[in-house]
Amino acid sequence: MASFSGFIRKAPSARLRQFLNSRGVDIPDDCGWTSECQGTAFVRSVEGVLANLAPDQADTTRAELDHLASLADANGTLSAEQVCAGEGIDLEGSEGVQDVLLMLAIEHPKVVDRISSQASLMRRSGGKNWSVFQFEDDNRPWMLADEQARANFLCDAIEILELPDHRKREADWFTSVRVHPVTGEEREVVQATIYVEERAESELAFGPSSALERRVVPKVLEVGIVCDVEERILEICARGGKKVRDEYAMAFAEHFAPHSDPPFEAPRRNVMLDQLRRERPFETLPADGIDHVEVSALEFFSGGGGFARFERRGEDETLYAFLDRRFGNRSPLKTDGWHLTSGTLRIVLARNRGRRRRTLTVTLRSPNTTTIPNKTEEDRQFALDLLERWQLIASADAEEETSAFAA
Repeated sequence: MASFSGFIRKAPSARLRQFLNSRGVDIPDDCGWTSECQGTAFVRSVEGVLANLAPDQADTTRAELDHLASLADANGTLSAEQVCAGEGIDLEGSEGVQDVLLMLAIEHPKVVDRISSQASLMRRSGGKNWSVFQFEDDNRPWMLADEQARANFLCDAIEILELPDHRKREADWFTSVRVHPVTGEEREVVQATIYVEERAESELAFGPSSALERRVVPKVLEVGIVCDVEERILEICARGGKKVRDEYAMAFAEHFAPHSDPPFEAPRRNVMLDQLRRERPFETLPADGIDHVEVSALEFFSGGGGFARFERRGEDETLYAFLDRRFGNRSPLKTDGWHLTSGTLRIVLARNRGRRRRTLTVTLRSPNTTTIPNKTEEDRQFALDLLERWQLIASADAEEETSAFAA
């Protein structure tokens, strides 16, 4: 989070002047602001302008600039890029995140609120107030644009929060664009921030007579959801514990995916595909009941924008031997410029206690997606245990430590 002075120091003086003018702040002609203005002297000049305002106007303007400064970090920058891409707002030619935030505050104030909620969601992703749910890939469309479904979901949110029905509420639905960290592939997701009037709090404040008095201050509670239609994933960020987020997921399924099976929580684990860049043994135990394991497919992305998929099945030759025989030192596993983005394992289970021989297929995709959620509960846990043992996904303990730090 950037400080107020740090934000002002990096803000283009022309854009800051435009912002202050839009808030009814007149900049003296002799203030000396030019395109080269920066550093401590510029911050002092801005502080001087704010000091000459009426107290209420100074507080309001300062508070808004403080809020923009809180968004001028890595999460805020990425949030601005994602939300503006979804809104069709061109950021080409901007002079940094400070310039972008000031421009949006002037021309698109609602977008600033969306960036704020998006940045908050990013900070909490993986934390104790965040859950992700997976729907089966049944090709049944979600009714995300249905206004009645949105209204009913909002009413359910009031019930889940156990607040009186008269509480004010509002849901802001918008589209953002996520970019794959390796391939640069863009994918639209639908997001919503639900604002609910929470129970008011009593606080001390100075009144008109400069004497302390107690005031009732209204509070707003926020719930964030992200809907990845392509991956059939629902993310929920809300206080109240796992039970509350489960209730939100069930309400979402009821109103937006009524013809699909209920979703199940699917903790995101970072995949470690580098383990598949070389042929390796997969340790198994007799109790696993596994006949053999093979890597049947690998997908690559080239820095030049190319994708390649190689698939090989058969006991006579592994995929790695095939790539080595076919491409030699030019194999994407050996040459620079090819990023491994996906790998598929075929876990062939032996006959066991009358059960037929079958194959469990699991695909891992960077950075944190697997096809494990599409399995039965028994197969999901079995596959997770194996992938942890083979160090193909981050362990639960490692993820919890990262989540606790992020939260």
